[in-house]
Amino acid sequence: MWTGILVSISASVLFAAMYYLAPWLAPLDGEQIFGWRVLCTLPFTSLILLTRKQGPRVRTMARHALRNPAWGLALCASAALLGVQLWLFLWAPLQGRALAVSLGYFLLPLVMVIAGRLLFDERLSLLQCLAVLLAALGVAHEILRSGALSWETWLVALGYTVYFVLRRQLGTDHLAGHWVDLALLAPPALWYILRAPASTSLFAGHTHLWGMVTALGAVSAVALALYMAASRLLPLGLFGLLSYVEPILLVLAALLLGERISSAQWPTYIPIFAAVSVLVLDGALRMRAPASHRSA
Repeated sequence: MWTGILVSISASVLFAAMYYLAPWLAPLDGEQIFGWRVLCTLPFTSLILLTRKQGPRVRTMARHALRNPAWGLALCASAALLGVQLWLFLWAPLQGRALAVSLGYFLLPLVMVIAGRLLFDERLSLLQCLAVLLAALGVAHEILRSGALSWETWLVALGYTVYFVLRRQLGTDHLAGHWVDLALLAPPALWYILRAPASTSLFAGHTHLWGMVTALGAVSAVALALYMAASRLLPLGLFGLLSYVEPILLVLAALLLGERISSAQWPTYIPIFAAVSVLVLDGALRMRAPASHRSA
């Protein structure tokens, strides 16, 4: 389990790095960034796939989709759910909707904990229950402070939960399944890049974009591969709780970009910071516990 925790935290660090790099991708808009992200991520993900020797899994999935069209359609739905999240993640900062999306990431672990309990009968330790309570206090304060939840918030909290549940039910919660999702997203990504006016015309006057989109692809590939690995290595509830690390790091990235947390926002962040600390303590205690008790 400790391996899954480290993998999840590493993915969150890389996602925060992408968030920090997003403003440097101007003058590309959100849809163009989505397109370049998918097309630049796919080659790096393919390299990871070949290195891990998971090519046969892709062929197995393709044969299964041909024999079972309903399963193939569900696979397309999985790719579409991922595509929406990849687009929203880098679209929001450019549109001034970063706060709404961040609130969705704060709410996501709670929704996933509930899904894990209802759909997979997963149990939480006492410290994990305490972490849920602390995080819920922070999220509740943010809801009271901000008013009604926006569509961006719900799209993250519910959309990602449906995505991970669907992957588990399809049996595609592995690197090969993630590669197939990206491959299915390649055609719409290419359309966003080439639609008039084509984003390639912007590269002539902004040569830094060549290096930036390449870096975006590399970081995105590794981060998503780690994130999908964590979703497989960890129980859904714990995986959801560890998702709180990402929005905290996104906040730190925003501070580095010059934003500031107002005094009214601290009651939101302090309980969530405490929840993450409790999760770290829980993981450390599980590592120290005898192997016979870790599965309890």
